[in-house]
Amino acid sequence: MDAGCAVVHPSYGVFFVSDSRYTQNMAYEVTATRRRPKIFDELAGQDFVVATLKNSLEQRHIAHAYLFSGPRGCGKTSAARILARSLNCEQGPTVTPCGACPACQEISRGASLDIIEIDGASNTGVNDVRQIKDEVLFPPNSGRYKVYIIDEVHMLSNSAFNALLKTIEEPPPYIVFIFATTELHKVPATIKSRCQQFAFRLIPLEMIASILKATCTEMHIQAEDEALFWIAKESTGSLRDAYTLFDQVAAFSDGYIRSALIREKLGLVGLDNLNALAEACVENDSTQAFTLIDDMLNAGVALEQFIIDLAGYYHSILFIKAGITRESLLDYSPDRFSSKVLDGLNKLQLEHALDLLLTLYRDIRYSIAPRFELETVVSKLCWLSQWISPLDLRAAIVEAQAALGLPGSSGVAGGHSAATSMEPPGIVHDSSLSRPSPAPKKRPQEPNRSASSSQAASLTENFDRLMAAKASGVPPPDLVKPLSPVHDAAEPSGSVLETGRQEPKIAGSIEGNLVDYTVHQNESPDSPRLAPQVERVIHVFRGTVVKEK
Repeated sequence: MDAGCAVVHPSYGVFFVSDSRYTQNMAYEVTATRRRPKIFDELAGQDFVVATLKNSLEQRHIAHAYLFSGPRGCGKTSAARILARSLNCEQGPTVTPCGACPACQEISRGASLDIIEIDGASNTGVNDVRQIKDEVLFPPNSGRYKVYIIDEVHMLSNSAFNALLKTIEEPPPYIVFIFATTELHKVPATIKSRCQQFAFRLIPLEMIASILKATCTEMHIQAEDEALFWIAKESTGSLRDAYTLFDQVAAFSDGYIRSALIREKLGLVGLDNLNALAEACVENDSTQAFTLIDDMLNAGVALEQFIIDLAGYYHSILFIKAGITRESLLDYSPDRFSSKVLDGLNKLQLEHALDLLLTLYRDIRYSIAPRFELETVVSKLCWLSQWISPLDLRAAIVEAQAALGLPGSSGVAGGHSAATSMEPPGIVHDSSLSRPSPAPKKRPQEPNRSASSSQAASLTENFDRLMAAKASGVPPPDLVKPLSPVHDAAEPSGSVLETGRQEPKIAGSIEGNLVDYTVHQNESPDSPRLAPQVERVIHVFRGTVVKEK
């Protein structure tokens, strides 16, 4: 039996291990645990939290309850342990715990009896809270404060929260509660009002990349900046996620982390392949585009990952067109993107491409053939350079109207007249819809009833003469010709006038007036019909003459 050693576990206490193979395996620590911050200055990306806690310690304004909220892996539990170490350090309360005194070492090992860490997800009942209420009556064992760190506090039940209210509000002077949660909205307002709240933020991408670079120097690992930048981007602001992915990548990199090796092992598309695919789409070369898709999918790239990378590529191109050059937003240096793609597509076309890809990602989960869906969208991207947006179409119509000298073409852009004049023929603009809707269909072969200025003047003159004749009772012989009895008898029953009465039709001609040749039911296309306004005047006049007779 090999010589053993004593192991201190934070939950199970001290136990003796006799097998040296177990102790040798325990020598390795993951990067997230080994590089956990020990003082406030090592807490990355949380300047507001660090400044507030340090000032509170310097002024001896120690609150009885703290509530740390924020995304995963951004330092909530680490900040709670640093605060507990600062309170119980032999030189404290201090903003820089020494790390050498027995209190600091016990807290670092998780063996301090005065620092109680509780998992809120597994201790959710009211009985667990009752145990805390009984324990707070006893002073700390060796330290200055007894600190309760409750992680994932939002998992406690409502009864547990209610049982904890009185204890949080008026605890003994040596008790400090530190709550940590990733879902602040699930914590009752009664708990929030009794705590000092600190919102932890996501860590900037550039800061994560610099921390990973320092980690590589510490571990004597070579790494490309692009590879570390990709790891930082995939961590989405969580330093713990970045450390976890870093350990995975370092395991198969053999001391040299390269972006090409990451793409090969993890099945990523890569910027070079995306540039080649986008250039094929701009050149309308669907054959080359389909060949590149087949090569990348056969290389092990997941279809969902391919869509995500392609959408991210067009998103970066759109940002470059908008004048944004930050690598944290573009994922790569701006000069690495294809100039052919940048020159071949405008902003509206890039927005349309993003809309197609985002819709594709939502639809593939319900598709019977996701690859067919992908190839169809890429085929649409191949004629993307020829796609015309509605805004471009309206602008072209305005220019065409101005060139032809049509009325309404000189309206100010953005005004009401411009919006009306820019509408294409047959399109009715509705402000409540995102797209123009077609106008209602007209009756087939409907003639144009609009009169010219000379015809309108003649009609007005004839109308005045008819009204004067009606007043005198004598029809003017040069205006109204005698009616044909044969044609009058052959006419149908008549048409309904604007007054709503059923009047007989009159066949005849009026000089200078418009004649309507509209084809009606039971009428010959060659038989003329007077305009409704003139018909009405003649019928009124005719009725007056008949009554006088």
